[in-house]
Amino acid sequence: MSSVDDAFENARFTYEQHMQTCRQCHADAAPCAVAKHLLRIYNNARRDLLRASGPGNPTA
Repeated sequence: MSSVDDAFENARFTYEQHMQTCRQCHADAAPCAVAKHLLRIYNNARRDLLRASGPGNPTA
């Protein structure tokens, strides 16, 4: 697994864990500031992963 894959998986796991355990996100039924920040990190990691495995780059 490359570092881009690791960064993506880590960001995804962290965001999902936060959404499952954050009292504020559940109480307000809306993402808190931390959730928004983690989602931004997750989206950036996903974008980097897509760039790294894009049409011009080999995946294996």
